[in-house]
Amino acid sequence: MKHKEMMYMTPLPVRIWHWLNAFGIVTLCITGIQIRFPDYINIFGAYKAAIRLHNTAGVVVSISYMLWLVYYLIVARSLIKLYVPTVKDLTSGIFRQAYFYFLAYFVGQPNPHHSTPESKFNPMQKAAYLVIMFILLPLVIASGVLLMYVAPLRELLMLLGGIKILVGTHFLLACCFTAFLFVHIYLATLGHTPLAHFKPMWNGWEEETVEDDAPEKTTEITKPEIGISSTEKQG
Repeated sequence: MKHKEMMYMTPLPVRIWHWLNAFGIVTLCITGIQIRFPDYINIFGAYKAAIRLHNTAGVVVSISYMLWLVYYLIVARSLIKLYVPTVKDLTSGIFRQAYFYFLAYFVGQPNPHHSTPESKFNPMQKAAYLVIMFILLPLVIASGVLLMYVAPLRELLMLLGGIKILVGTHFLLACCFTAFLFVHIYLATLGHTPLAHFKPMWNGWEEETVEDDAPEKTTEITKPEIGISSTEKQG
């Protein structure tokens, strides 16, 4: 038989980073639209005000990214395990998960991936986050820094193809992030309830389906970073 069990999936530092990063990227996208199309869009008033807010959000996202990297690489030491797809993920897991998202979900079939604190992301999520966090976001940050300091970095800009190439690249990367935001929010609604995947980002806990006939093991319900299992207490 199956039963529902609450798992502590998202520690507080990750939740803080997630919302800081989310608000920063949304601000970048909105201000970037006004900067790119000033004759048609005027959300923040003066053009220079949009640029200042855009640059500020860029600094926040850059710092947030460094905090994320330090946390998963040094503190949690789970960066590779959580974000890098395995061979099995690439050869079969991605296709199985894609089938669920595009067809199986709509006919009531269960999600093939069951999240745990050690395996939070399904194969498609791993592949997407790998590209987003290790390729696209660093490129956005680097191109943004170059655009903030055009004058002192003029020689480097020329080596990279000039200001037009840089602006075009930065804009295309921003379009990728905008598309990712919409897809990310939509896929987050595909839990057993529309808000099931949103709740862990507020309180850290997620409801998961567990098999009753699975091998017995000590289940720690308290927060993993501060809790002590019952087995340890008895020892």
